[in-house]
Amino acid sequence: MSNPVYGKKAAESRIEGKKPALFWVLVLGIILFLTWTPFQTGLFNGQELQFEKPIFWAAILATLLLFLWIAQFYKSIQLKDERDWLAVGVLLLPLTYILSLISAASHSLAMNMIIINCIYAIMFIIGLYVLRDKLGNRIIQNTIMAVAYLIVGFGLLHWFGQGQTAGAIAKWFSNTVLNGTYTHAVMTDSNGLRLTSVFQYANTYAAFLMAFLFAAVFFVTTSRKWYGQAFHSFMLVPIIVSLLLTLSRGGLVMLPVVFVLLLLFLKPAKQLLWILYCGIAGVTSLIISKPITELGLSLNEAFSSSGALKGWGILLGASAVVGLLGWVIQSFIAPKLEQAVGHWSVKKTSNLWIPLGSVIIGGLLIFLFIGTNLKNVLPQNISVRLENINFNQHSVLERFTFYKDAMKVLADYPIIGAGGGAWASLYEQYQNNPYTSRQAHNFFLQYLIEVGIVGFVIFMSFILYTFYKYIRGYIKGSEEERNSHFLYLIIVLSILIHSILDFNMSYVFMGILVFLGLGGMASVMDSKPMKKWNVQDSTARNIYTAVVGLASIIVLITSIRYVQATEAGMEARRIVQVSTSFEEIKAPLDKDLSIRPSHSESVLLLSSLYQSVYQQTQDEDFFQLSTTLLNKALEDEPYNKSMLNRLIQSYEMIQQPEQAYEILVNNSYKFKWDINWFEQIIYKGYDLGMKALGEGDTAGKEKYFNFATEAFVKVQEGIKHLATLPEGQLQGNPFENTPDMILHAGKMYFMMNQPEQASEALKLGIQEDLSQTTQQEIVRWYLAALQKQNMSDDALMEKLTQIDPNAKQNVQQLSDLQF
Repeated sequence: MSNPVYGKKAAESRIEGKKPALFWVLVLGIILFLTWTPFQTGLFNGQELQFEKPIFWAAILATLLLFLWIAQFYKSIQLKDERDWLAVGVLLLPLTYILSLISAASHSLAMNMIIINCIYAIMFIIGLYVLRDKLGNRIIQNTIMAVAYLIVGFGLLHWFGQGQTAGAIAKWFSNTVLNGTYTHAVMTDSNGLRLTSVFQYANTYAAFLMAFLFAAVFFVTTSRKWYGQAFHSFMLVPIIVSLLLTLSRGGLVMLPVVFVLLLLFLKPAKQLLWILYCGIAGVTSLIISKPITELGLSLNEAFSSSGALKGWGILLGASAVVGLLGWVIQSFIAPKLEQAVGHWSVKKTSNLWIPLGSVIIGGLLIFLFIGTNLKNVLPQNISVRLENINFNQHSVLERFTFYKDAMKVLADYPIIGAGGGAWASLYEQYQNNPYTSRQAHNFFLQYLIEVGIVGFVIFMSFILYTFYKYIRGYIKGSEEERNSHFLYLIIVLSILIHSILDFNMSYVFMGILVFLGLGGMASVMDSKPMKKWNVQDSTARNIYTAVVGLASIIVLITSIRYVQATEAGMEARRIVQVSTSFEEIKAPLDKDLSIRPSHSESVLLLSSLYQSVYQQTQDEDFFQLSTTLLNKALEDEPYNKSMLNRLIQSYEMIQQPEQAYEILVNNSYKFKWDINWFEQIIYKGYDLGMKALGEGDTAGKEKYFNFATEAFVKVQEGIKHLATLPEGQLQGNPFENTPDMILHAGKMYFMMNQPEQASEALKLGIQEDLSQTTQQEIVRWYLAALQKQNMSDDALMEKLTQIDPNAKQNVQQLSDLQF
């Protein structure tokens, strides 16, 4: 029995007959939007101006598309069945981000995430309606595949050293082309060169490639035209080669997981074809991976046209062979295979056996490539990455640490979360060790800490309900009906599964693909009438379009204003490079901050400008302007370390170290692994304590010395904790004692009449080489602290005496001091 939504007679779910001009304008808008976004909207990782502007432009374009959608589908809007109500449910997602503003750790980042989630909601609603139309669905699917293949080609151009060629194309619609090349299309890290294409991050590109590898295989097996079969087969090799060049272990680990899950949706004949195509393309890609890798590594060092031509020749030749095989298999083998296993397909559990078998085969292949000499057929950089796939590998241990730390954040913000960008703002306060990562490397955990349990339950209910209803509809549909929207399942499942290990959804383009895909899945889901919530057609239309339209207008106006703010902030930075005029620089900054008062980069630049003028004129009004600006911005951005440091600098500039020190101490819990922060507390606490001592202020001395020595104790506790990290886990940033820190702490303990603590602290800094003045002073105070305890170290005293003949006398003088 055919699903009523999938069925061909479901006229209400399709646009029949001649398409109105407005429909084509909307479809064209979606095409342009999907083509523009991957080259513009990069990683949402903070408040960098160059990354914000494209996001706000994407929101503007999305709202314009929504207005076109309202105009085209107004009469079709009904709230009669489950599918229609999903268009209402998706509005709860940005609403949960709005709710999280109450406890947001960063107002600016939280506002950015509200706008981003409005984009996602818009794409879901548009997809829910546009993708019901057969022709519209086909056009959007072809656009998505064309954009994906364009991105693959774009990346390979850079791998073969032709970044200037790719940059000449991309500069017309991308702001990330610098000096003629697209920034970080091939990134460099400790593993060497890694292909990233438009994403500038190899692991997210791997997730993207994984999704479109399966999408390409799907179109090979469903295309009816020979050229479609050949072309999609042709693209399998460039996709797999690109996936290998990302050096992404997460991609290679998650690929078989997603593959097996997708196989469960297919009949045995299709499962065998998927395995066959992946096998042929995979083997071919492995054969050419070594020369392609070596050529790419050399071409990125020194470009050679002959080398690039050779690389393209190898790649295109291998792709052409696989493309030809794809056409042959689909034309001659696939029909016979379908006929041969047709009797098997009617059995209820027939689609389970091949996926189970593929799991076993996949496990065997993994063992062969990791545990045997078969890995030698791979390029060295790829084989090394495969060898390191284990639970004791540092990136795995680090991810587990991120996840544990994320749960600490959730414990403090359990209900409505800490707002968009919460992890980037808060992770330093909760981190287990001094790593640097503004992403939690798990989309679901990051979402959880941003919107809390309430928002996360709403989000997961929305996702799981969409999957559940789609699968029910898929089971009931015919073969043609199943194939019509299967691409969207492939995209959504691939990206979300991989997002368990990484931050793919922090890329707005990836989020757009996921929510458009969810809209496509929902457009053909198994949908039943909602009798309890059934609303009259005209009433439903009026209420829903009024709410969505008003919200879109607000998003549109806000996004336009934010674009203006960002442009003003960027203009100020351009002016700084060529002018020293106070008024000229200040004017665009005032415009930016009049729209976004806590826009951090502009706050920092304007406060620096005020400080410079104060230093030149000694006019205290400018100092007040600077501190007022910073304090006001910190109300919205209390975890912004750069603003706090600037405020500290302001007070030090006017000789008010006590106020600066208060900021250091009061905010130390936010940056508990920043050794520079603790060094400042220790050094400045010592200076202020000595100042108080010189003024006869014993209470003041004790206060500052206590603050400083407490900071020293925390450093020692941190060092001991780092020694307990698993062997394979990297510590991260430096966190260790310095000779000056030890000396200051020891002297403070000594002057607080705590000789035992003084000797313990100073002993940490004693070294064999006493040629440095600081080392001599550490030993001198150490020996004095021992004398205070009626103890001695004759060998160390003798060693110091060889350098300083007056050592015994100096140590005795220190020992006799009373505080």
